[in-house]
Amino acid sequence: MDEPGPSDPRIVAFLCRWCAGSGADLAGTSRMQYPPNAIPIRVNCSGRVEPEWVVEALKAGADGVFIGGCHPGDCHYVSGNYKARRRIHLLRRVLAELGIEPQRVALEWVSATEAARFTRLMTDFVAQVRALGPGPYARPPAGAEPELATAGPSATATATASSGAARPAERAAERAADRRAPW
Repeated sequence: MDEPGPSDPRIVAFLCRWCAGSGADLAGTSRMQYPPNAIPIRVNCSGRVEPEWVVEALKAGADGVFIGGCHPGDCHYVSGNYKARRRIHLLRRVLAELGIEPQRVALEWVSATEAARFTRLMTDFVAQVRALGPGPYARPPAGAEPELATAGPSATATATASSGAARPAERAAERAADRRAPW
């Protein structure tokens, strides 16, 4: 498949190393086609995914977050996937209260041998997120002009920063923010 374009949704995928991550690897080695929109992040268990990570991914500009784990009853850490299911259920309720579509977060079970299932789930999730549109904290497209404030000292600071004449401390802070959220 082609590289994702600037208008394609950005997906952060937290994948259990034992099942969903191995299913993704099998899909790749089997040359199965699925959208390249996901940035995979391997975790030891889907139960290890903190709701704060999901929120931070959305705040950093991700349009959706996919969490893949072992099937219930097959977790290598006994009950991690049950823990993930409870956490994500509550997180979706909180996101809805905040006005963020809960459909931007997917929790799916994929075993290490289910490469076809992984490709189908990822394709469906990318289509679902694409239909929702840009995420609540989407970054402006490359080359787009930043919005400038209309008055006050912040307008001057924003105009200076966008014109390339930002002070070294401001540039260092921007670089540090970019390092914290690679997605």
